[in-house]
This record gives sequence, structure tokens and C-alpha cells, in this order.
Amino acid sequence: MPGPLLAYTISATAKHGFWAGPLLMLGHAILELVLIFALVLGLNQFLEGDTFTSIVAFIGGVVLTVMGFAMLRQGFRGVPVPLETSNGLAKSQKMVVSGIVISMSNPYWFIWWATIGMTYLLWSLELGTAGVASFFTGHILADLSWYALISFIIATGRKAINKTVYSWVLIVCGLILVGLGIYFVISGITFLIG
Repeated sequence: MPGPLLAYTISATAKHGFWAGPLLMLGHAILELVLIFALVLGLNQFLEGDTFTSIVAFIGGVVLTVMGFAMLRQGFRGVPVPLETSNGLAKSQKMVVSGIVISMSNPYWFIWWATIGMTYLLWSLELGTAGVASFFTGHILADLSWYALISFIIATGRKAINKTVYSWVLIVCGLILVGLGIYFVISGITFLIG
């Protein structure tokens, strides 16, 4: 489902090159692995509460809004298209951490895991450790395949993108993040007072 991670992947790939997508997915996978361990140990009861969802929605919405405004500022400033990709360790670590933060900032990620994901996890638990490992591997490979494809398309077309097109990519992705962020903040507040 299109969301903040997709918008950020498009923007990060345009800026840093192909490996931004797979590195973001590595962060996403680390977070999901930790969550799977927590769910197996009984955390699901905590995740299903409206209070938890509201807090995640509010905090995540603020994080996404700030990230979106930063992207918008770059887009409106007309920053040049970065054609040199830096594969340094610091950039790689930043992408992995960003994958974790953006996934955690999306309350629908938690809702998916508390409902659909938990159902799949329970089914896979019937087959023991091998079942859970198979479910996790298949789920992550699906995510990685999709985001690697998106990164490949953006990275290969990056040299054909001029400064104006790049600015508009940043503006559109920034608007998506700001819109989702505001929606999540409003949803979080509505859950808390409703």
C-alpha cells in the first residue's frame, strides 16, 4: 500500500541512488523481526489498544510532517539533482535507521501487524520456528522486491531527470508525507478524545 515509506524511498533513491531502497527495507525488516519476537512473547494485547494506536498516530504524524516539510523546503529551493552517489557507511546507517523510524511512524503498520500480520503469524506458529521463519522471509522478500524495483526505476531514470523534475519529485513526496502526517495527527487526537 502506498504510504510514507514509499514516498521516502522515491525521494531517497533520487538523492542517494539505488541502494537507498534496499537499505530502507533492511531497517524495515529489522523492526519487523523485533516486532515478531515481541508478538510471539505476547505483546499483541498491548498493540490492540486504542490508546497505543492514538499515541503512535500522533507521534508518527508529527515525525512525518517534519520530514515532509524538510522535503518541501528542498523542492522549493530547487536543489540540484545529485548524480554522485555516496555509498559511505554513514549514509547506509542513516538509510537503515530511516527505514525503522518511518515504519514506526506509520500507525497503519501497527494496525496491520495487530490484525492481519498477527493472523499470519499465528498460522505460521502452528508449524513452529520453521513456519515463522518462512513467513518472515516471504514477507520481507516481497517488500524488498517491490522497493528494489521502485529504487531501480528511479535510479536508472535519475540521470534523465533535470532540476525542475527533481524539484517536483521532492515537492510531491513532501506533500504526501505532510498530508499523511497531518492525517495521522488528527486521527491520533480523534482516537484519544473520542
